[in-house]
Amino acid sequence: MTGSASSSGASSASGLPEVHERLKQILAPYRTRLHVAADGPGGMTLELPEYKGQPWGFAAATRLGKRYVSFYLMGVYGSDDVAATISPELKRRMQGKSCFNFTRIDEGLFRELEALTALSIDRQPAITAAALKAKPRR
Repeated sequence: MTGSASSSGASSASGLPEVHERLKQILAPYRTRLHVAADGPGGMTLELPEYKGQPWGFAAATRLGKRYVSFYLMGVYGSDDVAATISPELKRRMQGKSCFNFTRIDEGLFRELEALTALSIDRQPAITAAALKAKPRR
């Protein structure tokens, strides 16, 4: 290899694009049920259709970074019941309250993430409605 690697070259060499594609597959079944706000090489974002384009409509996303791939689930942040289902192994991948980071494909964790995604997305409309109802009026 000559010179410095570009960020995309570094990602390709690390296998991160494959990890990203596998994580996008977890979100793929929800493409028709939710609004696809973004879907490109850098990531996929899904929103509740009735709130598309608004911050409280955000439901799930992937993001391909330079060192890892992030998978976001707002239901984990918005519901203690959803968050309580996360295994210690998957919890070790958490960054913040709703983000999981991966550097390689781990089918065991990805199967758990598929189930967590289904639960999170099923509950997201109620979580969002409750949060908006609790929001102070101006």
